[in-house]
Amino acid sequence: MNIKIIAVGKLKEKYLKQGIAEYAKRLGKFCKFEVVEVADEKAPEKLSEAQMQAVKQKEGERILAKIKDKEYVYALAIEGKQRSSEEFARELNQLATYGKSDLTFVIGGSLGLSMEVMNRSDAQISFGKLTLPHQLMRLVLSEQIYRCYMINNNTPYHK
Repeated sequence: MNIKIIAVGKLKEKYLKQGIAEYAKRLGKFCKFEVVEVADEKAPEKLSEAQMQAVKQKEGERILAKIKDKEYVYALAIEGKQRSSEEFARELNQLATYGKSDLTFVIGGSLGLSMEVMNRSDAQISFGKLTLPHQLMRLVLSEQIYRCYMINNNTPYHK
């Protein structure tokens, strides 16, 4: 299985890089795992609705350029479906069983994802109603993907 996280912006925090690197190493036993960064769009602090849409549009174009037709795409969005870790593990297992071996997870920038990215996604997933920094979300998502493999392989990590 190939798992890719596409994220807007460059990760600067050393502790987050180390955490993601640790899960990437652990995931190496189960899948090909990669994180792809696309540039975030520079924008002033206060934006009009039109300016916000323009920023999301430009970031969305960069994201879509990194997605191949055969990839099954999850968009991370607050309005997405919440799943338990066990449900998420079963879902990933079923996707693999039915030939969906290229999974891509998309984490937007601080303004979220464009409608074009949301429309391209096959599923939307939410990790709750809390707003998390998108840099931290990369680590949380990496851990949850690893947890899915542990659940599906009946290892005690997930308990």
